[in-house]
Amino acid sequence: MSRNQLSSRALVVAGGALAIAVAGCADMNLGGMSQTQKGTAVGAGVGALAGAAIGGDTRGAVVGGLLGAAGGYVWSRHMQEKKLAMERAAVGSGVQVSQTPDNQLKLNIPSDISFDTGRADIKPNLRPILDQFASGLSSQPNAQIRIIGHTDSTGPDTVNDPLSVQRAQAARQYLAARGVDPNRVVIAGRGEREPIADNSTEAGRAHNRRVEIYLGERSNLAAR
Repeated sequence: MSRNQLSSRALVVAGGALAIAVAGCADMNLGGMSQTQKGTAVGAGVGALAGAAIGGDTRGAVVGGLLGAAGGYVWSRHMQEKKLAMERAAVGSGVQVSQTPDNQLKLNIPSDISFDTGRADIKPNLRPILDQFASGLSSQPNAQIRIIGHTDSTGPDTVNDPLSVQRAQAARQYLAARGVDPNRVVIAGRGEREPIADNSTEAGRAHNRRVEIYLGERSNLAAR
């Protein structure tokens, strides 16, 4: 079999792995998977595609699949305990706590407890949430943190872009004051570019003014 034929077969194998990982259809019983298993499946599929593209044959797809499953984020006991603790801390606050498909813990923090319009000063109601988030992170040496600031569509990008970064910076500074190594925290500002609601209404704009905090624990392989 020629190398081109092998490459084509590799892409078919990789594409099938990714389809299984992402589709979640009942015929493949993905609906019965835990979030951890789904995240591993997605990692395996993406890794298979990367392996096929790099390796150019089915062996590359297989190796890539193994790396995707083993080398991404893991949902450990620490992560599950942190999720439960954050859910308790967030009761009645409006903060949404979830596990992402790739096994990150996500906090979606709305504007009514995070920041006033046009400002980057952390509101008092957000402090207990961040206090709980900072607690115990020293026991997760492979944990990585991302903080993403967002705005609504009011005002120009020249205002919204730096404001969204300033809000992420304020959250990082607060965590650093609670003992979190700031070098473990990556921040970014997306301005108004990633709305989750309709910016034509006040309620929608309030949803879009938010901060998202992600906590991911790398496997030992990926952390090296």
